[in-house]
Amino acid sequence: MKKHIAIVLGTRPEIIKLVELITRLKSDDRVKTTVIFTGQHYDYNLCQVFMDDLKLPKIDKNLGISGTRKEQVKKMVSNIISFIKENKVDVVVAEGDTNSVLAAALAAYYTKTKFAHVEAGLRSFDSRMPEEWNRVLSDNISFYSFAPTELAAKNLQKSKCYKGGIVLTGNTIVEAVQKNLEQAKKSEILDKLNLQPGKYAVLTAHRQEYVDTKENLEQLIKALGRIDFEIIFPIHPRTEKMLKEFNLLEKLKGLKNLRIIEPVGYFDFLKLSSNSAFLLSDSGGIQEEASVYKRYVIVMRDNTERPEILGTFGELTGYNAEKIVDAVSRAVNSKGKLDNIPCPFGDGKASERIANILVEK
Repeated sequence: MKKHIAIVLGTRPEIIKLVELITRLKSDDRVKTTVIFTGQHYDYNLCQVFMDDLKLPKIDKNLGISGTRKEQVKKMVSNIISFIKENKVDVVVAEGDTNSVLAAALAAYYTKTKFAHVEAGLRSFDSRMPEEWNRVLSDNISFYSFAPTELAAKNLQKSKCYKGGIVLTGNTIVEAVQKNLEQAKKSEILDKLNLQPGKYAVLTAHRQEYVDTKENLEQLIKALGRIDFEIIFPIHPRTEKMLKEFNLLEKLKGLKNLRIIEPVGYFDFLKLSSNSAFLLSDSGGIQEEASVYKRYVIVMRDNTERPEILGTFGELTGYNAEKIVDAVSRAVNSKGKLDNIPCPFGDGKASERIANILVEK
């Protein structure tokens, strides 16, 4: 009987990072591969755009689960457990640090099924972040620990999280960007927005610890108003919701240098970000992506689970307006200096390495 591998995902970053692995496994006749979509992300339609852009193979099971963190995880675990039992799953795979990952890990644990954690070993060492708990718990359950960097592997060794061994694979984001940059060149987003390469910055902000605090958003608005650059902001639904709740959305819209746009597909975002002067973001994935297309990221957080980019492709500013504004000059001056610095997240063969291990071991 073929080994049955179930891949669990629920957010746009997971779609981006897992599509190559899913494609490889789905095309391998030696295994049966099913894809479970939890429905975690705020808007299924946002995810559908990414699925279509990246030609994600067919979703086999859509759980359609939303709600609070507690409700999400509880429902996901129950549904994934049922799927594992009914379909005799041998290995459960998940990537990253979301509620979907935690649920997949717990479901595997309760059914005594092997769990494979892609992007294992990342640590911010900030217990206030729900993602940190998701990482640590998932790593402790994991049988296959696929570490994206040497630092991540060391974190796993220190915490003794390596039941089935640690494999240094690189990060799957590298091949995702490399593979799709050429396609992204065909995007007409710059023409539609009347933008010139290198003459604008891109902003993203969506994390709970950032946008759910009024003071943080006030500091962001203060900083943006002092940055002498046109800034393009594909606004996340969660961020828009919180800005409205805090009565700050109109103030943000009043900034003359800021252009708020609807969320865009992956190719459009790659075209936007890779042609920008620099990025401002609270996203972990963007820190990784920017190191592939050689752009500087002002990381608007107190810490990062991707310290590999610090001192080269980015810096931490926290949420303080003064520090964010101060970082802009360094971001602008980075132009051309990053081109020959190697990406710290691997060579673009992570999915191949992971697929080989899942199929053969």
